[in-house]
Amino acid sequence: MIAYLAPDLIARNSIGYESASQLLLTVGDNTVRLQSEASFAALCGVSPVPASSGKVARHRLNRGGDRAANCALHIIAIGRLRTDPRTKAYVAKRVSQGHSKLEAIRCLKRYIAREVFYVIRKKNREINQTKIVA
Repeated sequence: MIAYLAPDLIARNSIGYESASQLLLTVGDNTVRLQSEASFAALCGVSPVPASSGKVARHRLNRGGDRAANCALHIIAIGRLRTDPRTKAYVAKRVSQGHSKLEAIRCLKRYIAREVFYVIRKKNREINQTKIVA
């Protein structure tokens, strides 16, 4: 069923059936409530939360949102960190900029959430178009 609902999602690097199904469950049937990729990131708990003190400007992980979706995004991020050279380069760049590895992974999860949102939204539009035609 997941292969039918989200073949583009499963075709992405390090996104398996369990992670894809969890992300689809998080989006749910009512996709109208997700107006932007930022709202999807907040729903998954990967939106940045300011945690600055003094002159240091930093962000931390959002503890709100769907923890299972956050876990799915984390699994995808770790899988990509092991296999994808672009992801390795991205994390290395973030670490060289002074971020910790955990902060770099938080940024990576936000990037993955953005990618997943647009893939799911595209598939949702295709499904809605077939409903209108039929």
